Amino acid sequence: MHLERKELIDYLVGFALVLSMVGIATWYQDYEIILPEIGALTTGTWIYHKRDWVRQPIKIFLAPSGTAVIGFIVNLLPLNYPTKVVATLLLILILLCGLHSTLAPSFATGLLPIIVNATHWSFIIAIFAFTLILMAGVMLRGLHRGIPAGDPLKVSHMLIFLTAGVLWTGLVWLSGNPQMAAIPPVLVVFFETLQQPTYSGKMALKHVAALSGAATIGVVVHLIFASWLLTTLISLPLVFILLAFLRLKLPAAYAFPLLALVLPEAMFQHLPLAALLAASFFLGIVFTYKQVVNRIRLAAEND
Repeated sequence: MHLERKELIDYLVGFALVLSMVGIATWYQDYEIILPEIGALTTGTWIYHKRDWVRQPIKIFLAPSGTAVIGFIVNLLPLNYPTKVVATLLLILILLCGLHSTLAPSFATGLLPIIVNATHWSFIIAIFAFTLILMAGVMLRGLHRGIPAGDPLKVSHMLIFLTAGVLWTGLVWLSGNPQMAAIPPVLVVFFETLQQPTYSGKMALKHVAALSGAATIGVVVHLIFASWLLTTLISLPLVFILLAFLRLKLPAAYAFPLLALVLPEAMFQHLPLAALLAASFFLGIVFTYKQVVNRIRLAAEND
């Protein structure tokens, strides 16, 4: 992938921010400071300048921070893991609807405290601090200027998202693998693709390859280099190469190497397979749904 000078600078600045986050976590030996979705948010806002992410800078802070607080509180409740996941997904949808936001990474920041069993306030402080930095960066560069307001969340998309989440949670719970209920980067892509007008089978396969490939990179690199900083330094460029090969701009893929750093041992070992299965399940639903909707629309137009 050929990068212009401005794009290269964007990548380097974004990479530096993520490295600083991991460096602070290493300094304090506090894994709760490592926020995988900051990697995705940084890429989507500062590097890719995704219109639906940067159009309302204040929500870059409000939505992820709000869902992180939701997940943090739900995690403290005496509920089993699958119930926490489903309750958090429902509350996140309600919050996003109230904020009139479609910022998909908010699902990841909301689920993270449940996945890593976050109990320290350092998690909340970190999410507040880094989302404020990202918001300030977007505002200072004026990346939001001239972008019209986006479409509101559709009730049909919310229902499909929640239904699929509940179904997946039930399936993995029945299979004896409840820890696979929440794979945040996959849910982020699921939420985004649901809102697209069309979704081809080819794109679905590329997304599955990118997500499972990024998860594999994160796990393998961390197994070789048992260091948070080294893993980040090596794996993020490898994810960039993977996406360049697939000709994709997929911010969520950059979250997987960081997710591998903070997962419990039981989830870490199965992350590549979990990512593959979850991505195939959720993105397969999107593909099927879009095909059905398009056929119904074409049939209506031909009548």
